[in-house]
Amino acid sequence: MRIPALFPLLMAACIPALAQSQVSVTGGLDTYLGSLKASGDAARRNVVGSGGMTTSFFGFRGEEDLGGGLRAEFRVAGMFQMDTGMSGRFAGDNLFSRDANVALSGRYGRLQLGRAASPAFLAMIPFNPFGNSLVFSPLLQHSFIPTGPLGARNWAAGIAGDSGWSNHIAYTSPTWKGLRTSLHFQPGEREGKAGANNAAVTALYQNGPLALTMVAQHVRESNPNQGNPIMEPSRAPINFAAVTAQRAAIAGASYDFGKAKLTGTFQRTREETAGPLGMRGRTASLGLSIPAGLGAVLLAAAESHRSGSLLNGRLARRTVSAGYDHRMSKRTDLYAIAMSDSLSGQARGNSLGMGIRHFY
Repeated sequence: MRIPALFPLLMAACIPALAQSQVSVTGGLDTYLGSLKASGDAARRNVVGSGGMTTSFFGFRGEEDLGGGLRAEFRVAGMFQMDTGMSGRFAGDNLFSRDANVALSGRYGRLQLGRAASPAFLAMIPFNPFGNSLVFSPLLQHSFIPTGPLGARNWAAGIAGDSGWSNHIAYTSPTWKGLRTSLHFQPGEREGKAGANNAAVTALYQNGPLALTMVAQHVRESNPNQGNPIMEPSRAPINFAAVTAQRAAIAGASYDFGKAKLTGTFQRTREETAGPLGMRGRTASLGLSIPAGLGAVLLAAAESHRSGSLLNGRLARRTVSAGYDHRMSKRTDLYAIAMSDSLSGQARGNSLGMGIRHFY
């Protein structure tokens, strides 16, 4: 008779444990009508585009309370194109290129394994008014988006290694007096090339309206898959494919005055090749977000300069964006943005876009 008597107690003990596990579906849908022309483009493109303010994605996330303040977490998310339904950011992109990771989180910090956003990309999102917009943010345009036709780029991404790192090991410390630090490492996993890896250290400080960040990273491996050029496969008119390593240092600051939020960043890069050629770069950005009505007026500018023997000269780019983001609810917003882009030796390009974004 003792075993049946214990059965209700065992069931009662299991119910709280089950209730402490949570899994949710997450995602964001973003599509826009646009007329796009970057500086140096041969012609204008009129598009029904995807990801004007946020690259569209779907995914799952969950966590389990392991007791003693320790949690197990996971995130799996893939990106896709709203205009065509195509999987990934571009043709051939991996299915879960946004997130594919598990983590343990507790009083001593958070340890994460798997694919996740790169340290540089994460650092830039809070320090420009256009957030993670790879279409209209001047800072992210300069840092992660090439211009010109494939194989003959006018501009290669300023930050090597992609906006996400695969085979990613990341440790994030607990927050102490507003300061949080993290360490990142990506082994290249290629036989005979143990030195082909990525590493970074970051710091983020937040105290009331003030926020500061710093990132130092060394990139020698490509993403989302290994063994490709780390910046850009194009070899003409500039042989960006020759770059084998990049050191980057990034600093950012923001201050929320209540009636407006001011943001700024500065980054320096140094690119190396297997031969004697090299390149240096620097990018500065300023941004302003002004609450207006049910949304905010967004203003941002970025200026980049590159020099070195790889270029056989100098290259400069200036981009300015202005727009309005109208909040219809906590999950849905409408936006309208204008962008002007200027690259050395190329005709100025202007772009316009109007879109809708919804999170679920």
